[in-house]
Order: sequence, then structure tokens, then C-alpha cells
Amino acid sequence: MGDPVTDYTARLQQQEREIQSLSAEIESLKNPQDLSSSPRLDELREENAKLKYRLNILKRSLQEERTYCSKSMMNINQRLQEVFGEAIRASCPELDNPPLAVTPNQQAKFGDYQCNSAMAMAQMLKAKGIKVNPREIAEKIVQNLPDNELTQKTEIAGPGFINIHLKRSFVSKLLSNLLINGVQPPPLASKKRVVVDFSSPNIAKEMHVGHLRSTIIGESMSRLFEFLGHDVLRLNHVGDWGTQFGMLIAHLQDKFPDYLTVSPPISDLQAFYKESKKRFDEEEDFKKRAYQCVVRLQSKEPDFIKAWNLICDVSRREFQKVYDCLDIQIIERGESFYQEMMTEVVKEFEEKGLLQLDEGRKVVFVPGQPIPLTVVKSDGGYTYDTSDLAAIRQRIFDEKADVIIYVTDSGQGTHFQVVFAAAQMIGWYDPQVTRVEHAGFGVVLGEDKKKFKTRSGDTVRLMDLLEEGLKRSMDKLKEKERDKVLSQEELIKAQRSVAFGCIKYADLSHNRINDYVFSFDKMLDDRGNTAAYLLYAFTRIRSIARLANIDEATLRKAAETTEVILDHDKEWKLGKCILRFPEILQKILDDLLLHTLCDYLYELATTFTEFYDSCYCVEKDRQTGEVVKVNMWRMLLCEATAAVMAKGFDILGINPVQRM
Repeated sequence: MGDPVTDYTARLQQQEREIQSLSAEIESLKNPQDLSSSPRLDELREENAKLKYRLNILKRSLQEERTYCSKSMMNINQRLQEVFGEAIRASCPELDNPPLAVTPNQQAKFGDYQCNSAMAMAQMLKAKGIKVNPREIAEKIVQNLPDNELTQKTEIAGPGFINIHLKRSFVSKLLSNLLINGVQPPPLASKKRVVVDFSSPNIAKEMHVGHLRSTIIGESMSRLFEFLGHDVLRLNHVGDWGTQFGMLIAHLQDKFPDYLTVSPPISDLQAFYKESKKRFDEEEDFKKRAYQCVVRLQSKEPDFIKAWNLICDVSRREFQKVYDCLDIQIIERGESFYQEMMTEVVKEFEEKGLLQLDEGRKVVFVPGQPIPLTVVKSDGGYTYDTSDLAAIRQRIFDEKADVIIYVTDSGQGTHFQVVFAAAQMIGWYDPQVTRVEHAGFGVVLGEDKKKFKTRSGDTVRLMDLLEEGLKRSMDKLKEKERDKVLSQEELIKAQRSVAFGCIKYADLSHNRINDYVFSFDKMLDDRGNTAAYLLYAFTRIRSIARLANIDEATLRKAAETTEVILDHDKEWKLGKCILRFPEILQKILDDLLLHTLCDYLYELATTFTEFYDSCYCVEKDRQTGEVVKVNMWRMLLCEATAAVMAKGFDILGINPVQRM
């Protein structure tokens, strides 16, 4: 048996071809003097009308098959935009690009969605000298709505708002589709190659809270693109090259002269870095030797490459501890990777006449940009500007990236703006074709609203922060006496889930552009929009089926045979909320603001609580406590809520547990 969608599409295309053929024959038979002169003309017109009628039936069937046969989750908002877009174009053909605004309705009594295009269309028509009342335009839009599978009715309110009521049977079938097929991404128009540049610590320096933000945000963005079906390359652009390695190697030679044969026991690389920096600032001879070491490293002398690798490896081991805690997968590709490419970059800019000399430096001035890029220093060395140009060039031409996202603090916004503009100026990419974006973020503040530091004023080590999170998470679980009901293994799982989940969620639930206050007390609070609240809510939902003695296999079977009834207001509200998931993901794909997903998950959890408080899922005998009735369609609503929450957690990099 073939795919119904493909079958309907083929038949639909055949009918359209027949209608076109008949229309052409009708035109050829028309006599300007007597339009009814041919009996054949009447016959053709009748046949054409029948074909058009059959075509509309086929179109409706195709819409239904698309809705209910597809394993993908439908983006309801997008589908409504298609339907209303068609009606808007038919209502005002004189407008070239009429505005299309369809949004979920905040107040359920006014419908489920709202189309607010009429007022803006009236303004556009007024500018063309056509005066029309927005309400009249709204009426026209409603009259021109094509037959569709999702709208029950529309109402015009106020100056021209169109309130849209969805069909309950449509929402019910979409929920069944979700339960049978799992939480699947919306259909993918085209698979893209996505490069996400994030984390980016410096070798020989500790990872700090700034790296924490970049790491958490970058990983979550990568997970979102992957879930939506794209090919993602996570890149860690570490600072592993430059003049600081001269002083580190010189200090290594002095402190561990046998480093070539015996691996040096550098456990505290931060202290090692501080010692070498102190010597570099205070000892002139050491400073000269450090510069010589840089030259010899850049000349790739084996002993110096070995020293450099040793220092890098110590750092990598420390970074990996953080990545293991946070479940981060990332490929290291530091500044050293681009060294050979920088010469080519400078040569290309030179050949195209885009380099200028400025006090011995070679710079690139990009029209309209506030600062130039320095691609060659006066001593002939390269800069961050050069390595970032080499990196973007490699990502566009070698990686064939369609999307490149840089996740660094907002302070680097101007730098990347100039790098992107230079890459466009030289013709490496067209912003209409390749999406290149800087996803900047604010700083982490302490509870005193100042930059987050230790009491002694030092930068907070990331491992210290994560270990503190683990300690506080266990304290919280014990305070709730979870250690008395969970096994040791379950307790450790819950501890890690809460600790790392709360740290990630506290970051991701704030608009990344803003600064945010780091507070363990707030993030571990199980009330309000926190990971602790959501994780507890999730385990409660998952426990409902256990209490009713219903296993996964029974739920799966029920999903195929049981209609999800949405008669109660709270059932209806929850059903619609569950199905907004694809809309939320599309919005984040457009603006890269992940707090929208956190807000949605919190709304879903609170909407579920309203439903659970009002609608019995499992009814028990008050005397014996035995289960006397299970309302299976409501159990399915519980399951659909948990499935969407689990996928949302996965995108945020949070690992929920079944018991907490």
C-alpha cells in the first residue's frame, strides 16, 4: 500500500492538469458574438465544474492526510498562517506584501488564536489612497478563508481582530499522533550544515563562569538544531597559541628541566601560569627568553612543540572534568589549527587591494564599521582578528556551513560585527544565503549585583562551582528526606540531575542578552520557574501511571485505540499547550533566545497542575485506597505532557530522573 499523502498529491495534480486542459478548450470555443453558441461549450463547463468540485474534495483529503499521517509534529501557528495568508492575498490583491500576524490568544474565551492583520492592511491601503474600515477587511478575510482541517469557526471582534477557534477533533488527532509516533520535529524544508562555536577557554587558565554561560548556551543551541534535523558541528575555539606560551615554556624548562623524558607533575596550571606571568613582568632576562621560546615554537621545533603539547594536555584534562559534569560533546579546534591558513587570508586581502598600512601594521577598513581589523602586527605577527578571519573562511569553504553561530559574551559583539562585515566585503558569503550570527550574552553577577567573584576577589573556578552545586543539591534532597525513600544509586542520580540541571536552567531561563544573578538558593527552590520545580513536576507526572499500575506498553496500545477527549476546559487548555511545542522551537530557531523554551516548559507544568487538580485521572476507593477507575484519555494527556517535557529537557541539556 502506497503513502496516502503521495497518492492524493498525484491525483490532485492530475485533476489540476485536466482542469487546465478543459479551461483552454473552453477559451478556444468562446465566440465573442455568442458565448453560448456551442453545445460543446455547455458540456465542457459542466465537466469543468464537476472536476473543480472533485479537486476541492481531494484538497481537503490531502490536508487531512498531511495532518494525521505525518509522523512530524505540526506547527499549528504556521499552518494557520498558510490558511490566513491565502485569504489575505485574495482579500487585498492590490497589496504586494500584505502583513500576516497570527498569534496564540492569551484569553481562551476569545478563541485559541487570533489574526491581527486587518488593522495594518487598512493603514497600507490608506497610504495608497484607499480608505477602508479594518473591520470590513476582516470580514473579507473570513469570507475568503479556504476549506481547511483545523478551524472550527472565526469571530470578528473590536476594530478587526479575527478570533480563531480550533476544531477539538483536530487537536485530539494531533495528540494521538504525538502519542503514537513520539515527539518528532516538524517537517524539515532543507537539512543545513550548522557550526556552533562555543565554550572557548584559554589553555593554562581555569574555566570560569563566563565559560560556563558560553558552554551551556552553545550546547543547548546545538541540541536544538540537531533535534530539528540539521547536521551540527560543535567547535571549541580554545586559546592555544600566542605569546603567553613563550613564558609558559620558559618557566617549564626552568622548573622541570627533564620535561622531555619525565611528564611534569603540573596539577595546578593556574598557579603555574601566575608564577610564569610574575617572572615575565619582573625579570628582564626571563622576558627575553620567553620571546625566543615563542619564535622557536612558531618555527615548530620538536622540543618546543612537545612542551606546548604537555601544557595543552594538562588544560584539556581540566576542561574535560567540566564537560563530563555538564554532559558536553565538543570538538577542540584551537587558534593553532588556523595558523597555516592565516597567511592565505592576508594574501587574499592583499591581492584584492583591501589592506592598508597603518604605523607598520596591516589593517582592513570595512566601510560603515567603527574599527579596523589588524591582520598583521608591526612585528609581522598575526592577531585574534587574523585567526577569526581564517576560522570563518575555513567554516564557509571547507565545512560548507549554512549557519555559523558564535556564542561569546556581548563585549565581543563589535569585534564579530567587523569580522562578519569583512568576510562579506571580500565575497566569502552572502548573508541572504549563509546565516552568520553572534549570540552574545551578559555577565554573571553575584547576589550583591556585582561581577561574580570569590570572597578574596578571584574569579570563581568552574569546578568549585559545580562541586558546590552537588553539595547543596544533596543537602536539599536530605532536607526533603528523599534519602529515606530512594536507593543510594537513585539518590546520586537525583543529586546530579538537580545540581547540574539547576545550574543550566538558571542560566538558560534568563534572556541571554541580559546579565543575571547567580544564586544557589533561588535555583534550588522548588517553587517558581526553576529546574528543581520542573524536575519534581516531571517525576510526579511519571508517577501517575505507576500508581495506576499502567505500564508503557499499555499506554502505547491505548494511544492507538483511545480518543483523547477534550471536553473539560482544563483538558482543552492542556491539549493546546502541549501542541504549541513546535511553534516555540521555531521562534528560538529565529532569535536564538532559549529562555522562551524555559518559559514554555514552566507554562506546560503549571497548566498540567491545573488540569490534574480539576480532572480525575485515577479514581480510588476512599476506604481501601484501591484503584476503581482509570480515565485512559486523561492518562494519555499525562503521557503527552511528560513526553514534551522530556524532549524540552533534552534540548536544554537537563537529565530528568524517574524518581526523586
